Amino acid sequence: MSRQAPPTDEPLIFIVTGEPSGDNLAGRLMGALKEATGGRVRFAGVGGAQAEAQGLTSLFPMQELSLVGLAEVLPHLPRLIRRLNQTAATARDLKPDVVVTVDAPSFGLRVAKKLRGSGIPVVHYVAPQMWAWRADRAKSLRKRVDHVMALLPFEVPFFAEHRIPCTYVGHPAIEAARAGDGDAFRRKHNLPADAPVLCVVPGSRGGEVRRILPVFTETVSRLKEAHPDLHAVIPVAPGVAPQVEAQTTDWPLPVFRVTNPQERFDAFAACDVALTKSGTVTLELALADVPMAVAYKVNALTAFLVRRMGVSVEYASLVNLLADREVVPEFLQEDCTPQKLAASVGDLLASKEAREAQRAGFREVRKALGGAEPAPSARAAALVLDVVRKHAAS
Repeated sequence: MSRQAPPTDEPLIFIVTGEPSGDNLAGRLMGALKEATGGRVRFAGVGGAQAEAQGLTSLFPMQELSLVGLAEVLPHLPRLIRRLNQTAATARDLKPDVVVTVDAPSFGLRVAKKLRGSGIPVVHYVAPQMWAWRADRAKSLRKRVDHVMALLPFEVPFFAEHRIPCTYVGHPAIEAARAGDGDAFRRKHNLPADAPVLCVVPGSRGGEVRRILPVFTETVSRLKEAHPDLHAVIPVAPGVAPQVEAQTTDWPLPVFRVTNPQERFDAFAACDVALTKSGTVTLELALADVPMAVAYKVNALTAFLVRRMGVSVEYASLVNLLADREVVPEFLQEDCTPQKLAASVGDLLASKEAREAQRAGFREVRKALGGAEPAPSARAAALVLDVVRKHAAS
């Protein structure tokens, strides 16, 4: 993307994100904003390691916000409210050219609500999944944000129907994905060239790991019985690395934990199949052509409340949502059991036809996502700067 003159001498972009996936997205956006303005841009707000690497000094550790589910949030509610008030008050004091809330809607959109009437434009990056549930909340979103940047193409018509300005900028997985060198990864880490390798992804939040990894542990034990030469590769998020290591050191098969983000796609390419939690990683695995079984569990109370609210989509994983059919099997809540997961992954390990059937679906997903040029972060940066420019001219 060619450089353009910034809309002000040095616009101040206030970033608000609250979890690792949003931090990755924020970091790429900030890098693209620096590229687009020739470095003439400033940042403030809340973020993690990726945002801080681009020059953000976070108001407080982002990890304080990385909570999932009502049961996890309630004990920390007083602190979360203090952080919410602190973030909104800081934004009002700084009067940035734009506030960009990135993913983590339970926190970011509450910040946006507190900024109503401030005159500061708000852009939300990663469309809230109101199309899946809580469609009735679209009216409140329209009052909180000036624009939504969507990662998925089918989200735009939904928000247009509710008169919320929304632009499809593309999914970050397109930008992050690259062709991995699986053979080099196996040689480097002494993984036999002919051994089956299972990619295990238990999540990037402590709560996810606590709920899902014990199920994955028993699943792997069952798979080991049928596949004695099975090896496991586990991409590990920094925030849960000690937790994952402690729970996988006694696995009954060779395990390699990938802690270097630069090796992530090489690791994917080295794997035959994957056992993964639901989320962005399912899209990354699909783009890397790794067949998978998808699992997810939340606290029982959270699951009950979500079901009471009514979920209007048939699938949980991005792969199936984009293909609009079941490309990869999903095992959610009560179905997330070692027996079912081991049977599904075992079928993939044993059947070339089953693996190729998923890969055919992955091609549909790539087509649905569209091209990677310009990069999603560059498209997002251009939109943010356009909002800043229009606000300065108003």
